Amino acid sequence: MTRPGRKRGKTREYDSPVFFPSLIARLPYPSATVQRAVGVASVVAMGGIGVTGSVVRVTGSGLGCPTWPQCVPGSLVPVDHPGIHAVNQWIEFSNRMLTGAVIVVAALAVITAWRILLDHPERRRLVRLAWTMPGGVVLQAVIGGMTVLAKLEWWTVAIHFLASTPLIWLAVLLLKAFNEGDEPARPLVPSSGRKILVVLTVLMWAVLIAGTTVTGAGPHGGDANTHRLDAPIENLAQAHGGLLVAYLIVLAVFGLQLLRAGAPKGVWQRYAWVWAVALAQGVIGIVQYALGVPEAMVSFHVLGSALVIVVTATLWTGTRDRGPAVSLVPAPPAERELAATS
Repeated sequence: MTRPGRKRGKTREYDSPVFFPSLIARLPYPSATVQRAVGVASVVAMGGIGVTGSVVRVTGSGLGCPTWPQCVPGSLVPVDHPGIHAVNQWIEFSNRMLTGAVIVVAALAVITAWRILLDHPERRRLVRLAWTMPGGVVLQAVIGGMTVLAKLEWWTVAIHFLASTPLIWLAVLLLKAFNEGDEPARPLVPSSGRKILVVLTVLMWAVLIAGTTVTGAGPHGGDANTHRLDAPIENLAQAHGGLLVAYLIVLAVFGLQLLRAGAPKGVWQRYAWVWAVALAQGVIGIVQYALGVPEAMVSFHVLGSALVIVVTATLWTGTRDRGPAVSLVPAPPAERELAATS
């Protein structure tokens, strides 16, 4: 007799806890190149969400598909609809379809990390980071639907953009995790430097939040009839710029900490990239404001925001060491068999 609820023989391998790992185990082990490609694709995909959204906004296509998850009532795809231009419909619909491509990238990240875990059971941190990708994309899609149903109220658009920013940060951490071990993090800068880096990161998000208020009061709301933030855009832009200056000051202080600690060359390279991207983003913002916020400059500014997150996160990961990557190659057969039976 068998115990109640327990299946006989081979049918047990089709239970979900066993079947899916066995299916993934049949895939070839991802090479170092594949791992890096998946990590880079995750960063590009998560950063691209905000950029494509800005294109929808500046073209006034935010309500090209006025409902969600359908495009128009009764149809998932664009159809002739009174009062909605076909071009706006297809721009918004294309942006929604791009979410499908982002989900594919997120799924590849999970599958790649899971395949690595089967050979290297200690790589659970990598898998946890990988799972934040599809989870975050689904959450972002739901928030996007709420934004459409709220008729693009400025604060919903702000939340929609800000929800993508942690995904960019986590994607950079995932890329780094593919190329490092899982030893306890060994800091490469003094504790005071790490504290300054925390302040720098907080300021980065403060700059981003302030930027969404400038957008909320600006001319590009995604639709001509959407409500805008009723506040002087000049004051909001000054607050946004002031926070960027504070970010740069803290970045300079952090550089003094690196100089004092004799930081490795790799940390200095990451630090230089943060300066280059942050200054370029500041110049784009100034030019954009001076020219009256032209559409193309808005998308470049959003791209710059994503790059600021990328380089700041890269600096964050570069200031500690978790040991060498042990999962760039498959485990030896003996270790693989031991992992499968444990």
